[in-house]
Amino acid sequence: MNPARKPAIALQPVVDPAGWSKDDLARDKSWAHELTAAEIADLDRAVGEVERKGITLLDLKRTDFALPVLGPTLDKLREEVIEGRGLTLIRGVPVHRYTREQSGIAYFGVGTWFGEPVSQNGKGHLLGHVKDLGNTSFADPKNRGYQTHDKLPFHSDSCDVVGLLCLHHSQSGGESTVVSTVKICNEMLKARPDLVAELTKPIWRDRRGEIPEGAQPYYQIPVFSFEQGYFTCNWQGGYIRSAQRFEELPRHSPAMLEALDMFTQMARDYCYSMDFRQGDIQLLHNHVTVHSRTEYVDFPEPEKKRHLLRLWLATPGGRPLSSAFMNRYGKAMLGKRPAGGVIVPGMKFKAPLEAE
Repeated sequence: MNPARKPAIALQPVVDPAGWSKDDLARDKSWAHELTAAEIADLDRAVGEVERKGITLLDLKRTDFALPVLGPTLDKLREEVIEGRGLTLIRGVPVHRYTREQSGIAYFGVGTWFGEPVSQNGKGHLLGHVKDLGNTSFADPKNRGYQTHDKLPFHSDSCDVVGLLCLHHSQSGGESTVVSTVKICNEMLKARPDLVAELTKPIWRDRRGEIPEGAQPYYQIPVFSFEQGYFTCNWQGGYIRSAQRFEELPRHSPAMLEALDMFTQMARDYCYSMDFRQGDIQLLHNHVTVHSRTEYVDFPEPEKKRHLLRLWLATPGGRPLSSAFMNRYGKAMLGKRPAGGVIVPGMKFKAPLEAE
């Protein structure tokens, strides 16, 4: 356990290095790293080696992506993500001169230094794409916010760590915002401990059509959990509210609605904003942060449209998770630490190089 962390107890202030404020991140940028020329050369060499050996993204493992120069830096940044503040930003991946396949190899390879890729959707995507495909109606359970240009609500993804690599930035907008959920919990405790108690109860979530074998189209998990002295937050405000479309589920109480509104407002109040530049990799620890994105406007040229590659990563041996997390992943995860990801019947893993 990080010496800056104290054992977390429900309904008591959480002392954790992930409990930062936006002023903390602005003042101390040690969580971000600009690649050096030597590190970029090391990345180029590793990408070339994977190409030479003909290793596919689905088969790519950390042992295939040796980085003697960049590796020690990635190890420190992984520690920052998993045991520290819960985020990092790596700048300078030379995607401007990489082919799409080379960008995928570089990103996937770096990702293996942080965790093991898991499926991001019912299509089995291990390499995902954040790009406007025109799917704008959240009322349709098949649609996903990452396939629109709309503002996204604050959320955490169903994995330990989520990563994004910017291939092309937008013409305007599209800022990434991230907030410490340790900070939100502690501020809520000061003002309304009764509402924190509401968020420690199991809360129904909408699976939005991605249903594991033998599971229901919804599941329960608290927003705030405490396991083996560790705090964990799992926030999907949109999916919590959309679960109310199922008539058989209980209606939210006035106290629960007030708690959901307060969490949402505090996320807006305490978030830190950063712009995405071409070649940026952002990695966030979902159990201690939530993130969102502002609405954006694309360049008119199709080849310049905002396009990010995405990874969902499992971190075996990571932060202890309560048994409630098993409800998210279905029978496939029973008996093991939840790794995250979406597993549905008949799904096959894929790593497409274009959005679909």
